[in-house]
Amino acid sequence: MKRVLLGLLLTLLSGCAALSGSTQPDGDDFFMQSNYRAVDQMLAHIPASKALNKQQPIIVASLVNIDDLYSSRLGRTLSEQLATRLTQSGYSVVELKLRDSIFVKQLQGELLLSRELKDITRNHKAQAVLVGTYSEANGQVYLTIKLVSVADNVVISAQDYLLPLNSSVRSLLWGSAKQP
Repeated sequence: MKRVLLGLLLTLLSGCAALSGSTQPDGDDFFMQSNYRAVDQMLAHIPASKALNKQQPIIVASLVNIDDLYSSRLGRTLSEQLATRLTQSGYSVVELKLRDSIFVKQLQGELLLSRELKDITRNHKAQAVLVGTYSEANGQVYLTIKLVSVADNVVISAQDYLLPLNSSVRSLLWGSAKQP
């Protein structure tokens, strides 16, 4: 009888482990869903007085390391997923990689320099720019994303969130121009 109960208990526990494995933060789906959720929350917190026009473009810059303002594969991947979610939410997003005159350095992504930003936003009639930073500490990646009005450089909405420094995030983070 003890063996049967022990067998049932082990079967039950292994089933629970299998179920919990599908939602573990090591999965790529968790990474993408966290980024999508951050955009959703940022959009939900836009004050009515600063509402964005979905027909007027938004520019998305590569997220950069807060310590050295360099991007990495992580920063570029984050910006791609954030732009995807803005597009899925019905916003017009400018694809900067198709632009010849933007400052794009290999391994760094789209860096919006202040002198170029005014020209780019004016040429595209952009209403806002999504910018962001990330930093690594204690097994986490801390992220901040902000929608900034191009008219007055005032933050329209912002969102902070965390990603676990799992194997996927680590490979994106450390695949940068500056190795740790």
